[in-house]
Amino acid sequence: MPHHVRAARAAQHLAVRAITAHGLAHPLTLALLAAASTAAAVAWNRGHPVHAIHHPARKGRRAR
Repeated sequence: MPHHVRAARAAQHLAVRAITAHGLAHPLTLALLAAASTAAAVAWNRGHPVHAIHHPARKGRRAR
């Protein structure tokens, strides 16, 4: 997996954890969301499709 995709996935994961722990309006959450969107944009600009950035749905989990 290319490093741009790994970086985008890691940033997305950290942002979700911050939302869960601190809420959407917390400054740390906002900074991590900005980092995640920037990392995703870099991956997109390098030619990686959106589905490569987002984790696939796991079996046994329903979409909300």
